[in-house]
Amino acid sequence: MPTPRLTFARLCAAVTAALPVLLAAPAGAAPRQPPPSVAIGGERLGLPGVQVAPMAGAPPLPADLTGQSWIVSDAASGEVLAASNPHLRLPPASTLKILFADTVLPKFDRNAVHRVADEEIQGIGPGSSLVGIKENLDYRVEDLWRGVFLSSGNDAVHVLAHMNGGVQRTVAEMQTRADTLQARDTRVISPDGYDMDGQVSSAYDLSLFARAGLRNADFRVYCATRDAMFPGAVDRNTGQRGSFGIANTDRLLGKYPGLIGVKNGTTTNAGSTFVGAAERGGRTLLVTVMHPSSYQKVYDETAALLDWGFAAAGKVQPVGRLVDELSPGGAEPTGQAGGGDGTPAPPPHPAAPAAAAPTAAPTAAGGGGRFGVVGWSAVVLAGVALGYGALVLRRRTG
Repeated sequence: MPTPRLTFARLCAAVTAALPVLLAAPAGAAPRQPPPSVAIGGERLGLPGVQVAPMAGAPPLPADLTGQSWIVSDAASGEVLAASNPHLRLPPASTLKILFADTVLPKFDRNAVHRVADEEIQGIGPGSSLVGIKENLDYRVEDLWRGVFLSSGNDAVHVLAHMNGGVQRTVAEMQTRADTLQARDTRVISPDGYDMDGQVSSAYDLSLFARAGLRNADFRVYCATRDAMFPGAVDRNTGQRGSFGIANTDRLLGKYPGLIGVKNGTTTNAGSTFVGAAERGGRTLLVTVMHPSSYQKVYDETAALLDWGFAAAGKVQPVGRLVDELSPGGAEPTGQAGGGDGTPAPPPHPAAPAAAAPTAAPTAAGGGGRFGVVGWSAVVLAGVALGYGALVLRRRTG
């Protein structure tokens, strides 16, 4: 006849052998899997190629579009009328200055005067576009912003960035601002859009930046300004400070009917990029085009897509939407940013019941229900065995 100690040993061995099988056994329902990743703005915006949902009477999209990525959206409603690879991550060139302005512009009075130190215009990438800022001279903030928007001056960006606490601080704030706008395709390395390894954005994100920027009255004025006088150097003979004219490098401004702005850009890695906003009949449309086949194409294709957007409004179903900015302290995006029709997504998880049913089995955190009735039965069985063994041993030694 087995001794109590031997019986206890055999019982523990049996439970130990059974635990892996019991815990691996499937629960009554299949384990919950995390939802598939959905592109910000709607599922269709994450699909490759052209996305458009025409209804009766809708005009066809322009032919021979060469942009690697583009998007047409309504600035007020956020509805995306059509898009092609809008979340494709590409170098943004100077269109990243839209995010820079959206981040820094509200911080300084336009009439404030700043004396430029030499170090503020150092470290600018070779070949950068410049407005012509000189050290040890005073500039009004509004002049600096005209240098940013009209001449795409990287020197003006760097001066404003130093006023904001430095380039690295400004880059960090721009990234935070991008995150708040739910611009998940954007990685900021430089404040001016100069080609840098790892610096990317997308047509979708650039549209978010422009939409946010256009809510600022000063932003709208600067991006719509065609030409201005900029402070120059001091004449050594007269002691008088001169000025020179600067013109907006946006080739559609003043040519496309109703164009508001916003910003163009060109670098070696980015090719040409452009974000344009235009108003017609009380409707404001945004078009972003990235990396078409040539410099001039970025303007031609933007104009063609704006024409199409105004003609197609009300005749196409939206294929997504520009998401809204997160409120302070608001929840992070769930990855379920809405359906293809632009409707908001449901909560990422169902609400917890008011009270658990008496027969509900507890689940391990993050276990998706696998540690269910069977698993807990194994634990109880192990507990009974250990309790029995402890009682036997106590009797033997007590």
